[in-house]
Amino acid sequence: MDLTLRAAEPSDIADMFALRSRTRGNAMTREELGELGITPASTAALMRSGRLRGWVCTEGSALVGFCSGDTVSGEVLVLAVLPAFEHRGIGTRLLLAVIAALRHAGCQRVWLAASSDPRVRSHGFYRALGWRPTGEKLANGDELLEWQPPATS
Repeated sequence: MDLTLRAAEPSDIADMFALRSRTRGNAMTREELGELGITPASTAALMRSGRLRGWVCTEGSALVGFCSGDTVSGEVLVLAVLPAFEHRGIGTRLLLAVIAALRHAGCQRVWLAASSDPRVRSHGFYRALGWRPTGEKLANGDELLEWQPPATS
């Protein structure tokens, strides 16, 4: 079946929350997200306001991945792809779509927080795509990475 990338809509939120609990490496349950203040209602409000921009990847009617970012702070908030759909370029395509949306919204700095442990899969993934450490770390040990656009010749 064909994979389709499109802008996320409020009708995708339930599937986004369900998918987030089924990913490898960064799975979070609805309850864990709720403890952080991330709920379907708060997500829908941010999406309706335009502050939250996201992209989803579907196979038929099934959501297989998504990525979203904050158009005010420039933060890429989450990138999640189901394990059965990894290594197909979906994460890269979703991430690049969100970067473009954040840049279009006027964000000069696009950043995210990720594990600083080189044994964690995301460590190499982001660096291979041009993300660079800023030297800043969060209390949980995650480091902040900033996206560096590829140089054009």
